Amino acid sequence: MKKKVTIQDIAEALGVSRNTVSKAINNSEGLADATREKILQKAVEMGYKQFSYVQTFRNQFPPPSAQPEEVEYQGEIALLTSAFLTQSHFASTMLDKFQREISQLGYTMNTHRVTEVDIREMTLPVTFRREQVRAIICIEMFDRPYDEMLCELGLPVLFVDGPVKTDGFSLPADQLYMDNSTGITRFVNDMLAAGHRRIGFIGNYEHCQSFFERYAAFRLAMLLAGAPVDERDCIRYNHQDEIAERLDALASLPDVFICANDFVAGDAIRALFSIGKNVPEDVRILGFDDSAESRLSRPPLSTVHVHTQIMAYSALQLLITRIREPSLDYRVVHTETDLIYRDSTKFD
Repeated sequence: MKKKVTIQDIAEALGVSRNTVSKAINNSEGLADATREKILQKAVEMGYKQFSYVQTFRNQFPPPSAQPEEVEYQGEIALLTSAFLTQSHFASTMLDKFQREISQLGYTMNTHRVTEVDIREMTLPVTFRREQVRAIICIEMFDRPYDEMLCELGLPVLFVDGPVKTDGFSLPADQLYMDNSTGITRFVNDMLAAGHRRIGFIGNYEHCQSFFERYAAFRLAMLLAGAPVDERDCIRYNHQDEIAERLDALASLPDVFICANDFVAGDAIRALFSIGKNVPEDVRILGFDDSAESRLSRPPLSTVHVHTQIMAYSALQLLITRIREPSLDYRVVHTETDLIYRDSTKFD
């Protein structure tokens, strides 16, 4: 069996550090463009798993160096979203990479905003033209009946995150998630090993499937470690005022709070400050997504890093293979994430 190529293999082939290769592959800051390009080229050459299928697609379509007029037009990939995707949203960086890749394969990507009226009346955005669309990618689309309607259009549909599955039913479509469990499981065990036994969760786990998976990972890790969870320490709110009210009602604070994402964590930090508590002196905080705000937070926020480049390539693979072979079984894919420690969870 052929040995799987690892980041360490690429680092040794180029005589650079493993961290440098990881930065290049995950499009992290602090790396010269020439170095990044050299590493990515070597990764493709060696058959690194995250790039092999991209190379396969490019062998069947014009290469990236081709001029736009040389690429045969394939149709529109319609991005449907119910939110405004700011540069702080993890999907914004992912979509930049995704759009560059699909353009090299002859597709355009147009964004269509799904309004509350659209959702209530089960109508498509007025900008959506069914005859032009080859496939749909959905981001921040968490209304299950509306999502089910999209799945009945007869088009390939990919959900990047999706509605919560607490009822045990999944959408009849391909789904792409980040790994919502590994980093949180490791974090819980690290905190318990450091003597921080009382751990809580902040965020509405019924908001979306990713929030639910993060909450479930926290509860399972605590259960397997034999550590009790006080239900009063699980705050099902995402906004600062609601969080502050619940925190103020606690007789004492947990040692640690895991938050559903970085923005909930930011609201939690401000809510704690509003009741006279500080992070990490009074309570430690973990976020999720590694947004730009997590690095600018005071204190800088411990979080879980999402590899948006790998998510973009995975989205490409899922959509293009679905377009080419509509009868494929539906796939649910989780991409790798990394736990990052910063000052908000400083160890004693």
